Amino acid sequence: MAANPPGQGFQNKTRVAILAELDKEKKRLMQSPGANLPLSSRASLKEVRDSAEQQHIAAQQKAALQHAHVHSSGFFITQDSSFGNLILPVLPRLEPDL
Repeated sequence: MAANPPGQGFQNKTRVAILAELDKEKKRLMQSPGANLPLSSRASLKEVRDSAEQQHIAAQQKAALQHAHVHSSGFFITQDSSFGNLILPVLPRLEPDL
């Protein structure tokens, strides 16, 4: 079996903390006077979760970008990737010598 990456435990703890915070917020909202409003008029739990996830990804992108700039002489950018890459290397286009 492969060993867990060094940051895996931190990611799991962060994920658990985010889920616990969301659950607490959900319970608080359900007890508030506006809890009887239809779901369409309240912020949905999915929107809150997506927002928290985007903030977490942004923090991961920033950390990955800083790490790449410190340990590499290349240039990197942050960009959403279909393959889950947080940062992408930028390669210059060189004109061929004719």
